[in-house]
Amino acid sequence: MKKIILFFFYSFVVGQDTKPSEFWKQYDQNEKIAFINGAYGALAKLKAHHKVEVRKQYLHDDNWVEPYYIERFYDIADEYLSHEVGYNIKIIAMHLDAFYTNSDNLNIPVMEALRVVSLMQDGEQKIANARLLRAQQKYNK
Repeated sequence: MKKIILFFFYSFVVGQDTKPSEFWKQYDQNEKIAFINGAYGALAKLKAHHKVEVRKQYLHDDNWVEPYYIERFYDIADEYLSHEVGYNIKIIAMHLDAFYTNSDNLNIPVMEALRVVSLMQDGEQKIANARLLRAQQKYNK
């Protein structure tokens, strides 16, 4: 039991020193693709589950109107998914590799980087640039 506690403590201490870019670069191409595929799958499942719950509310109340924040939630979730790339996730992995070659992006978390890269791939340069600048300011203090 002491070994397990010591392992978790060690993991916590060592894990704090790893930059997101180092985390990303330590994986090979197949592991990166698996990571992105898992992130995409989790977001899609979360969105689908949420839609089911919203539908349940709607069915029990004829006067219920979907609030704006629900549609905004779906819009935010979609920013993490590149629709243009489709199932060719390798492109996203390569763009994330390129993203982390810029020293201003080294501290940006992988999911935030995935959001910026996905927006760029979908042609949303203005939104992607705004998100990138905001993330650079936030994580490069």
